[in-house]
Amino acid sequence: MTQVVPGENEGIESALRRFKREVSKAGIFPDMRKHRHFETPIEKRKRKALAKHKQRKRKFRY
Repeated sequence: MTQVVPGENEGIESALRRFKREVSKAGIFPDMRKHRHFETPIEKRKRKALAKHKQRKRKFRY
């Protein structure tokens, strides 16, 4: 869990900026998007196959 304690003379904007930076470093948003809704095993297989196909396509591109 990411936590930011604002300093004594620190404004809320700078504390919020620090919090956003910590969240992005921790990789919470991609994980949150991935777990947003239930994914059936078939959907998961299709998504992984599509990602693998895109990765192979990118690898052989010049």
